[in-house]
Amino acid sequence: MANIAYPVPKAPQRTEEVIKKSRFICDIRRVQNRDEAKEFIASIKKEFPDARHHCSAFIAGPSQTGDMGMSDDGEPQGTAGKPMLQVLQGSGIGDIAAVVTRYFGGILLGTGGLVRAYSGAVQQGLESLEVVMKVPMRVVTLEISYAQEGMLRRMLDDFSAKLEEQTFGTNITFTLIMPSDQVEKFAKTIIEETNGTAEVMIDENDIWI
Repeated sequence: MANIAYPVPKAPQRTEEVIKKSRFICDIRRVQNRDEAKEFIASIKKEFPDARHHCSAFIAGPSQTGDMGMSDDGEPQGTAGKPMLQVLQGSGIGDIAAVVTRYFGGILLGTGGLVRAYSGAVQQGLESLEVVMKVPMRVVTLEISYAQEGMLRRMLDDFSAKLEEQTFGTNITFTLIMPSDQVEKFAKTIIEETNGTAEVMIDENDIWI
């Protein structure tokens, strides 16, 4: 199955609400692996060391298939981490972690109340979260003549390609990174524009940036 683009958080997000005198602070951030998620959770615990709970959930990768984790952090089992993770999965957003910090206000919420509070805190955070698309990319190596350099540079924007490296010899060798779904069309175009003189090498493996 081909890798497909998916939305990820653009920037860290913090929202807050008070439910029956308990203060719930929801922090959402982009994480690309389990270690980044752990570091994020630890940083929130360090910022709010006097809070009673720091419940968390994360998905590193696409929303339905990424590496997932969750923690109730002392709340009754199943009342925090799991409902938080379910909200994240339902959002369709990947590479995402949420930490809900709770300052206990003296009034017990009950298991149902806790589920609603923690899932609601994440939902509130997601409502104002900005996202960007994470797109699978490919590396394309290209050898062309000096006379064709200007034409290639003009093509870069058309294919959302980034110039990573260039080497000057008898010809010019360019290393480009571009969205995977643009590669086939790019290769066809450059061969047509250079009358078949360009040498194009395509890395078959997607990379994620």
